[in-house]
Amino acid sequence: MSLIKWEPFSEFDRYFDDRMLSSFVKPGSDLSVDVYEEKGTVVAKMNLPGVKENELDITIENDVLTISGRREEEKETEEKDYYSKEIRRGSFSRSVSLPRPVVAEKATAEYKEGVLSIMVPVVEGTEGRAVKVQIGA
Repeated sequence: MSLIKWEPFSEFDRYFDDRMLSSFVKPGSDLSVDVYEEKGTVVAKMNLPGVKENELDITIENDVLTISGRREEEKETEEKDYYSKEIRRGSFSRSVSLPRPVVAEKATAEYKEGVLSIMVPVVEGTEGRAVKVQIGA
């Protein structure tokens, strides 16, 4: 009689194999945003291939940038036998806290070749400002 050593974590790892993870990816998780500052302006860039400009909605409220829109739905037909279906379609929304206070009313955006760029000027006089926070009252 031989004994087989039980390794519970090897079973656990099996569920996190790359092939398994693809089925657990949250819809809309491909909405990566680059945020950086350049010459007093906060810039946010997002790749949105397949999205029409008129289907985008951009808002800034309390220094939180929200980009929402819709990707065209493709009608599924019986003639197609999918091997994988990973392209996200339908409505999406992504919110990002901006790193500095901004002047939302002066925000501009451009959409070129599937890349959305949003430029928002930083509120003047906020560079390197430190605020001491008291503990208790």
